[in-house]
Amino acid sequence: MAETSTGGHLLKRKLKGLLRRAGYELFRTRGRYAEDGLLTIHNDHFRSDPRFRSAYERGIQASAEVDPHFEWRTHVALWAARTALRVPGDFVECGVNAGFISSAIMHGLSWGQTGRRFYLIDTFAGPDLRQFSGAEIQRGRLRIAQDALAAGAYVTDIERIEQNFAEWSNVEVVRGLVPDVLAGVSFGPVAFLHLDLNCALPEREALQFFWNRITPGGIVLLDDYAYYGHDSQTEAVDQFAAAVETEVLSLPTGQGLIVR
Repeated sequence: MAETSTGGHLLKRKLKGLLRRAGYELFRTRGRYAEDGLLTIHNDHFRSDPRFRSAYERGIQASAEVDPHFEWRTHVALWAARTALRVPGDFVECGVNAGFISSAIMHGLSWGQTGRRFYLIDTFAGPDLRQFSGAEIQRGRLRIAQDALAAGAYVTDIERIEQNFAEWSNVEVVRGLVPDVLAGVSFGPVAFLHLDLNCALPEREALQFFWNRITPGGIVLLDDYAYYGHDSQTEAVDQFAAAVETEVLSLPTGQGLIVR
């Protein structure tokens, strides 16, 4: 038995050595971040920051106490929003649903003291299934949206949304379809744009509509840019970025980031 154990140990060491020489490294991952499609051994100290915890808990409150387990995604959104405060302009979110990210941002930034407006734009009825392209239908995005609608994953109770954001006076909830509803809103300069539309067409159209309204140094945060299965959105955003001679930073959280 001891001989077998020793042989197994030597084999394991040999395999590790071969992998290391090939450019790979094996790590123990216990106690590290493994959520939302992201597994990393790197420092996740932000999770214990009281300011982060308070903001994240406010997001959970908006989601009727449902924790989606995307702390790193929220950490990125909070950083992006704080960075956007350095330049003039209001904040906009297209694709709000329950309001997790926007609630966390407003709580984390003490929104009532910023002197800015936050526009929250959504159908509050789920995605418009007519907006999905043939490529997205082939990739299964339409079916996923239909299943999510059937499962009640989209918040359709507008009173719940308005009640959630009632603590902040400088918030405007806009109910309508992107891009159709955008022209009817009097936007000024925009410092922060968060897109979470789960569909290529409205995402591209929103970028087109807001691009020249975004203050230099402002932030565009794309929730689905590098997320698994959202290839059509990635392609649409990349085409837009190339047309305006900018570049998207692809993040391991699945998000994308543009600095205007």
